[in-house]
Amino acid sequence: MAAYKRILLKLSGEALMGDDAYGINRATIVRMVKEIQDVTALGTQVAVVIGGGNIFRGVAGGSVGMDRATADYMGMLATVMNSLALADTMRQEGMTARVMSAISIDQVVEPYVRPKALQYLEEGKVVVFAAGTGNPFFTTDTAAALRGAEIGAEVMLKATKVDGVYTADPKKDPSATRYSTITFDEALIKNLQVLDATAFALCRDQNLPLKVFSIFKPGALKRVVLGEDEGTLVHV
Repeated sequence: MAAYKRILLKLSGEALMGDDAYGINRATIVRMVKEIQDVTALGTQVAVVIGGGNIFRGVAGGSVGMDRATADYMGMLATVMNSLALADTMRQEGMTARVMSAISIDQVVEPYVRPKALQYLEEGKVVVFAAGTGNPFFTTDTAAALRGAEIGAEVMLKATKVDGVYTADPKKDPSATRYSTITFDEALIKNLQVLDATAFALCRDQNLPLKVFSIFKPGALKRVVLGEDEGTLVHV
């Protein structure tokens, strides 16, 4: 039985690249969608926030020296492209997804309207939140924390390349150990940099638990939702 009724899943754009240098790897996005499908089959409502680093960083060394706000808006548009790809892959797998954008591009995706998003979730649809917060200077991690709090998600799941939060960088320090659980305050004191400061503060202030796990580990997402010892739970 699922441990959570409603979750907010944060995916990085880079996670869609697979082994490619940039862009979207077809096999990788299909595998991720199947992992999400396994979770919806448990009856858990799923909302997704996705980054855009696979597209914008992949084609834009030009962001160096660029106005920060302009670069951030380009990044937001990249997240819309990723969201459309994710939703279309879900459609091909027999799922129903809705993309809602924080910036207005009505001919492509519908705008983010909180009551509508809640309605879609109650109907069992996967809601993909695109374009970050709609404002420059905020990361997609912050957008995930914001949307997670807004929709009343029970947990924010941050999908990364590593299977949790460690005492040190496991690639550099073989003796590093994984935390099963840790408080926000402990993570702050130990300077573990689980999220950027704004997203971290938002999760802590809104009492939104955070689970960090590896999206590259088959079945990990389902084990997290079932409440098994997978990844690291960061809590108040």
